[in-house]
Amino acid sequence: MKKNPAKPSRGAAVKQAQGVRYPLEGVTVIDLSHVYNGPYATFLMALAGAEVIKVEPPQGEHLRSRGDMGGAALPFAMLNSNKKAVTLNLKTEKGRQLLREMVARTDILVENFAPGVTDRLGIGPADLQKINPRLIYGSSSGYGKDGPYRDYPAMDLVMQAMSGVINSTGYPDQPPVKSGAALCDFMAGIHLYAAIMTALYERERTGKGRVVEVSMQDATYASLASNYGMVHARGTEAPARTGNRHGGLGISPYNAYQTKDGYVVLNAPGDHHFRSILDVMGRPDLKEDPRFLTRSTRVANFAAVDELIESWTKTLTKNEVARRMLAAKVPCAPVRDLVEVMHDENMHARGSLQWIDHPELGRVALPHSPLVFEGTPRRPIEPSVPLGASNDAVYGEWLGHSQEELAAYKAEGVIGYSAEALAAKAEGVI
Repeated sequence: MKKNPAKPSRGAAVKQAQGVRYPLEGVTVIDLSHVYNGPYATFLMALAGAEVIKVEPPQGEHLRSRGDMGGAALPFAMLNSNKKAVTLNLKTEKGRQLLREMVARTDILVENFAPGVTDRLGIGPADLQKINPRLIYGSSSGYGKDGPYRDYPAMDLVMQAMSGVINSTGYPDQPPVKSGAALCDFMAGIHLYAAIMTALYERERTGKGRVVEVSMQDATYASLASNYGMVHARGTEAPARTGNRHGGLGISPYNAYQTKDGYVVLNAPGDHHFRSILDVMGRPDLKEDPRFLTRSTRVANFAAVDELIESWTKTLTKNEVARRMLAAKVPCAPVRDLVEVMHDENMHARGSLQWIDHPELGRVALPHSPLVFEGTPRRPIEPSVPLGASNDAVYGEWLGHSQEELAAYKAEGVIGYSAEALAAKAEGVI
């Protein structure tokens, strides 16, 4: 027998904020996505107040499984705060039927499988919107659902190469280098969130859901605007890589400069910025030097500008250079390592980074959403939960399945490993 359906519990942390209404409160999201781009989009939804149910295969999604490599478990915790976690075998018909039951009472579904996978399983957008015409179905892939690259496999490294990021990173006389950030994944995640929120707004007016998709390739293109500007201006003569200099070679100074204990970056987008730099350096005598008079002349004399500045920065620490330049309103920052960034005073003061006692990882710094809704306090962070921790709450309390039914689903491998799979897992076969 099924119980009366009830919404999954929000958890103790959210109860502390009773009386606060978050922008996406009342919105339910099914998250079928894995690794970075989809989970980041649903992370933004969760921290905006949505009820996000993360659906994983019995063995866990790809990012969770990287936890056996030491610190690789932290990224999963960073992207899955405030989400429920259930397991579901979508390769079984009973598993797909459970998904359909959830979809019937869901606002948004997010997936980042290869194009066509959900259609082949009978849980594609056309199938699910027959069940729930108000459903917003969001998907992300490397190259999109159409076009000649549709079926190419894609991960961030591959997409950085195809999008021109790698060829634009590094020095002209050295091999190309990937971006340290998973740029294409997170660009896609941000755009996926935007597309879904746009569709949600439209649904308020029409009452109908919509299918939206974002490709990693499309989402990354505009980030190389400066570089494309240089290609337009110079054609085949445009250098592929400019090191730490401006991608369009249109600003000088614009570089990383050595200090006594590391590096500092600074730039002068306007002539007044460069005059301020000269004042800070104690070289006002150079303000009328024709090499440095305008941005154009400084760009033409890149090497001389960089040599002038670095001869001064080498005499100070990176933080002292930054302190002096920032006091003069010059865009400048020390080049910090990740430990320094993790302890950033500004981010912790704003609550965008928070120290959390994670039940599996111990004391960790977790990010909050970059989206700040003035007048509403940040939703308290609930740490990511173990694999399948919300099975009873979602399938039992929310969908109303009895404990007997849940036990049968587990035994059949619908919401967990079957007996045969468990035996194989114990023997290290899977």
